[in-house]
Amino acid sequence: MNSVSLRVALNDGHFIPALGFGTTVPHEVPKDEVIKATKIAIDTGFRHFDSAYLYEIEEEVGQAIRSKIEDGTVKREDIFYTSKLWSTFHRPELVRSCLEKTLKNAQLDYVDLYIIHFPMALQPGDKSFPRDEHGNLLAESVDLCDTWEAMEKCKDAGLAKSIGVSNFNRRQLEMILNKPGLKYKPVCNQVECHLYLNQSKMLDYCKSKDIILVSYCTLGSSRDKIWVDQKSPVLLDDPVLCAMAKKYKQTPALIALRYQLQRGVVALTRSFNEKRIKEFMQVFEFHLASEDMKVLDGLNRNLRYNTANYFEGHPDHPFTDEY
Repeated sequence: MNSVSLRVALNDGHFIPALGFGTTVPHEVPKDEVIKATKIAIDTGFRHFDSAYLYEIEEEVGQAIRSKIEDGTVKREDIFYTSKLWSTFHRPELVRSCLEKTLKNAQLDYVDLYIIHFPMALQPGDKSFPRDEHGNLLAESVDLCDTWEAMEKCKDAGLAKSIGVSNFNRRQLEMILNKPGLKYKPVCNQVECHLYLNQSKMLDYCKSKDIILVSYCTLGSSRDKIWVDQKSPVLLDDPVLCAMAKKYKQTPALIALRYQLQRGVVALTRSFNEKRIKEFMQVFEFHLASEDMKVLDGLNRNLRYNTANYFEGHPDHPFTDEY
């Protein structure tokens, strides 16, 4: 059994594979490793790939996908490709141009899912994080509803099959859901979600609105020095999680992934190690008992690895609200 067998229905009639392969690259990993890892992931059974304009890796991911289409392993329609609108493109007239850059880089005709990466607009320009001469971030005020209307137009144009959001808090999601004349509601909210930050309130809220929660940092984090506090605890070393792994004769990573799938969360994971990539597929081969799910619920400590401190001081920073 592989991830092709397990798909989750989106509120627009499309389906998203429950397990996805993330493509952010820590700075020490060479880009050709991404091509290799993506090909291995496809061979292993992954069909859902999560990328973004910001990652500067879409050319390599697209290359790997195309080579697997060319050798007959998959067809384009077998692959679910997600990309994200970066914050310097929030102005409605710029939204489509960001998506077109993604399509050109990945050499694809459409993305399966296009999401607003962060609910915080930055001033347009060549830099992903524009700053003034004093090093202050150049924030911009753009109504999220106007950005969303431009996203809807991308869907209507067939450039994106589905549209959603990422890193939105409840208040920001409601701005879109309550927008007069809303044509399509977001199919998902992609957020940091793992055993130490289980997002139970956001998950309940999303379920009540027929929005899928997609988790990133599902296994904790890659501890990239650029954005993760090196003193933060390592999730996969948690003694309760390790004891549970022993009980089920699985790895801690598989228990952490399985936990999300059983809650109805679409889980993203990532590795550049062939053995580990293949191991992820075993998540479909076992089931956690409900009492063990409750034990795992108890590990929550509202610990955020990605505090988005690079957006420090932005008036629309999403993580100041409870959820």
